[in-house]
Amino acid sequence: MSGSPSRDRRAERREATRTEILDAAWDQAREQGLAGVSLRDIAATIGMRPPSLYWYFDSKHAIYDAMFAMGNRMLLDRIQEQEWPEDPRAMLGSMARLFVEFSAEDPARAQLLFQRTIPDFEPTPESYALAIEVVEQGRTALGRAGVKKPEHFDLWTALVSGIASQQIANDPGGDRWERLIDDAVDMFADHVLAKRAVRSKR
Repeated sequence: MSGSPSRDRRAERREATRTEILDAAWDQAREQGLAGVSLRDIAATIGMRPPSLYWYFDSKHAIYDAMFAMGNRMLLDRIQEQEWPEDPRAMLGSMARLFVEFSAEDPARAQLLFQRTIPDFEPTPESYALAIEVVEQGRTALGRAGVKKPEHFDLWTALVSGIASQQIANDPGGDRWERLIDDAVDMFADHVLAKRAVRSKR
């Protein structure tokens, strides 16, 4: 049909291969740890000669960078799909559960996004911008719940990431620390929101 856009089949094939490479990298990271990701093993998994991988990613760090961006996009999608409650405590509970569940469901992804598991890996500015967007969306949601001070935001991130880390490290696949979310949120809200309410009445 005249006037219809032509498909770039070569670009489509390239993108499909990049996705296949990343899927294999994630599988390796989950089975062998992030440090165990191997270009040679990825190539073998997808039936490609190792030198051919460099046409898609110029280094292992480039693969980590694409994985980092992919993971942050997943988290952004999760945040944007969430229907936040109006009640501040309920909102805090929803935020905490979203982050802890997202982390616990894929420990390798959580380690790449939130810990320095690969000591010499630094995400590119483009990928890191996605992580900044995650933080800013979280900060905005907390602001709607009444959490506005930078030190309270820092306390919140330490609290929630601590629960997530404990769950991943000490009860993978379980819910020992996830069960503590409501108690942790109540303690945080009593410390931050209750004090704010008292000050506003003065």
